[in-house]
Amino acid sequence: MDFTEIYKQSAGLVAFSPGTHFILTAALDRLVVRRADSFQVARTWQVVPPVDTPTTATNSTPCRISHAAWSCDSEYVFAACAKKGFLNVFKLRDESWNARIDAGLEGLVKAEWSPDGRSILCFSDMGLRVTIWSLLTGTATHIQFPLHPDRGYTFRRDGRYFVLAERHKSKDTLGIYDATEAYRLVRHFPLPTTSLASLSLSPTGDVLAVWEGPLEYEIFIVSLSGETLGSFAPQTDRGFGIRNVAWHPSGAYLAVSGWDDKIYILESVTWGPVTVLELQSRVPQGVAIWREPANWVEKTQGRGFLSYERLQTPTTISISRPDLSKPYPKSGTVQLAFNTAGTYLLARFESTPTMIHLFAFPAPGSRDPVDMRVTVPTLKSILIHTQPVVNAQWNPVRKGSLAACCSRGTMYLWSDEWVGEGGSGEVEEVAECVGVPAHEFVTRDIRWAPDGKGLTLLDKETFCCAFEVEDADANEEDSDLMLSS
Repeated sequence: MDFTEIYKQSAGLVAFSPGTHFILTAALDRLVVRRADSFQVARTWQVVPPVDTPTTATNSTPCRISHAAWSCDSEYVFAACAKKGFLNVFKLRDESWNARIDAGLEGLVKAEWSPDGRSILCFSDMGLRVTIWSLLTGTATHIQFPLHPDRGYTFRRDGRYFVLAERHKSKDTLGIYDATEAYRLVRHFPLPTTSLASLSLSPTGDVLAVWEGPLEYEIFIVSLSGETLGSFAPQTDRGFGIRNVAWHPSGAYLAVSGWDDKIYILESVTWGPVTVLELQSRVPQGVAIWREPANWVEKTQGRGFLSYERLQTPTTISISRPDLSKPYPKSGTVQLAFNTAGTYLLARFESTPTMIHLFAFPAPGSRDPVDMRVTVPTLKSILIHTQPVVNAQWNPVRKGSLAACCSRGTMYLWSDEWVGEGGSGEVEEVAECVGVPAHEFVTRDIRWAPDGKGLTLLDKETFCCAFEVEDADANEEDSDLMLSS
């Protein structure tokens, strides 16, 4: 890994462009675009409040950018200041071009690009409405009473339809809007939930999972025409409701978890559970357990790579027991995530905060060659660290590559793509600790670049990037291709 220098940032607003050629950074009231290959500054803008904004005690404070993002084609970027209620749009190829959106009295709590990269969604305060502003026509489309500005909406993968959870007459409803026709209402129907917590659209784009709030453990599967296709609720011990939901990339399975350290795997025919993955202290034989070496940061001074220690199985792991007398006990899954191919399911449990569980997930419909039973997910690996894991992310391109961080001056990598020695060609697992060569830098968040070749490491007010070192042979091949073209 090659690391860059340390740069300033605020509010964690650091993002690679979709093509990975540039990196966008917000630092207080300034927006900076750097080239990803040299980190030289390509563009910089200062976000200034509207001139006609009244001068009050609140407005006299410096403007801090709260939201910043790229358009899908990297042509535009926006920077929003939620407290001031405005948003500026800039064009990368024309530094003099800019546009401004004023939220007015309704306020601004969140802004986001639409998939076409030519419209911006602005969610107003108090859930009053969401406004879609078009950069092409300068017009605005208003949709009343969105339920949740952070998790109550989604776009279909092709960007055609905008799905929004709404609240009308004290009932949960769902609106489907055609994004290609100025967000024209296509369908509007009531939902079976009484207090919707969130929703998740299947990767196939034809069914939607909606689930209840923290007081009830129940999830419903509805079609985009409004038909309820199925529902699921555990028979006993429903706990405090649902915490995480993750679709298999094929849409054939749905992983559901709550506060009870259990993961239910639902299949897409009857929407019933095919298996339950439960956190257990005993680890059976055959599971790979990787443990971070003790005091390795002090011994290596936080530099270089160091392999995890491989533990023998069967063995046991420690699980903390939550205090059920307190609200939101320290139990259940913190994170559920499938890799890009759907062959692994990542799970982080709050009862084991220093561990990452990886489950090997079979292909949909696969059967055991001996008894022809449908194969189910099994525990494959456990990564154990000395500090609690704060984030773990799958590589968006490579199916067997994972990165994690634990609020230390380090990052952690796991991969099943290592080719063993001896010419056998067998692929093996490898887990490595990587020190960040910087003083007083704590990796609080980690994000992959869209091409899967780089990582962004974020501290509270600074960031750096890490890139894989490419082989010289690969670079020569690329050069030959460029010369021949």
